[in-house]
Amino acid sequence: MSPTSENLSLQAQHTPGGICFGCGPANEQGLRLESFAASAALEAEVVATWTPAAHHQAFPGVLNGGIIGALLDCHGNWTAARYLMVRGGLATTPVTVTMDFHVRLRRPTPVDGPLQLAAHVTASEGDRVTVEASIEAQGKVTATMTGRFVAVPPDHPAHHAR
Repeated sequence: MSPTSENLSLQAQHTPGGICFGCGPANEQGLRLESFAASAALEAEVVATWTPAAHHQAFPGVLNGGIIGALLDCHGNWTAARYLMVRGGLATTPVTVTMDFHVRLRRPTPVDGPLQLAAHVTASEGDRVTVEASIEAQGKVTATMTGRFVAVPPDHPAHHAR
């Protein structure tokens, strides 16, 4: 059976050659986060499951804060890009970049099992989108993020992956 867009992540569908450390499918040494829209609706939550490896630890049993930031940044970015695509009736996601993001580390994030990421759009104006996201481990929210993302024109360096 060949893959369809219904079972491919947003990253695999729209930037299969992407090299982003956090979410690039083509970055063999990256985190390779895969984000999925929960439904086709404009306001659909975007979700992901990601499992840390031992080398992602800050100290025994606890995920590094920089890795947490990278996961939330990438997941928020894809949430914004998908929102702009659906809102605009586009065939693919626009290229979006992070304007700013703020992470709150609420409790240690364990590395002994899968993490659940969830994100949703809270506001948008033109080509700018605000997203809230979270990481949950073992039934508890361990980190949250609020970020602003913007679609960029073709001459922006982020277009290299397309």
